[in-house]
Amino acid sequence: MKSLKKICLLCFTIFCFMNMSIFAKSESEDMAKLDRIFSGAKNGNYPFTNVLGEAPEITDFILKNKSAFLADLNYVLENDTDDLLTLVDKTHSLDADFKPSDLVPLTDKTHYNFYRNDLSLRVPAEKSLSQMADAARADGITNFVVSSTFRSYDYQKGLFERYVKQDGLELAERYSARPGKSQHQLGTAVDFGSITDDFAETRQGRWVYANAAKYGWSLSFPKGYEPVTGYMWECWHFRYIGVPACRMQEKWFKNVQQYMIEFIYAWQTSD
Repeated sequence: MKSLKKICLLCFTIFCFMNMSIFAKSESEDMAKLDRIFSGAKNGNYPFTNVLGEAPEITDFILKNKSAFLADLNYVLENDTDDLLTLVDKTHSLDADFKPSDLVPLTDKTHYNFYRNDLSLRVPAEKSLSQMADAARADGITNFVVSSTFRSYDYQKGLFERYVKQDGLELAERYSARPGKSQHQLGTAVDFGSITDDFAETRQGRWVYANAAKYGWSLSFPKGYEPVTGYMWECWHFRYIGVPACRMQEKWFKNVQQYMIEFIYAWQTSD
């Protein structure tokens, strides 16, 4: 019996040692990858936009806290089981036939309100939206309005062309995405309320600003960041990226979605 216990203890010790070795190797590889991604920083080449001059500060903070950053990054990526962190912007496009397979139509007004019959979201986004709207209702927001959700490539094409005719190409490109370049095509973006700047000062707008991240929703186009995102401030446009990603965005990337998503793209496409 004692011999069996000794053998079991030895096996457990070997198992723990092997796992520690694997973890140490993985961490070492991640450290090297992180250094490689930031290797061009000395020459002004960052894995995220630096048009506002914020990349050096973000980079310095990350490189001074590598272990903590990598722990957060790996936690976010491991928990992104719904593929919520795809980079879609003016230079990264979705195919014309891209359409999420888990879209569900918005038909139940139990949790939130809407005034169109053609709205839909991906399952994880709709589930979180319902939870967020219920929390808002508990805080006295009785008319939690959802105004726009998933848009197909063709729908966005027609919308963009209409705006170009209305306001001209230069202005239209500041507030509307070309087809294939809209977060709405992901099925995880929502426009709330009036879809105007006034939304920020409504009861719903103030509540969403204060609480959205708790439910995994991130403001895509913050005020003052048009040079970074490519779009004017849209106080009504939020994208579901999950709670861990929202926390990481706030902690490491000055709470700017674009910086974080660009970095994750660089990380996932790095050799």
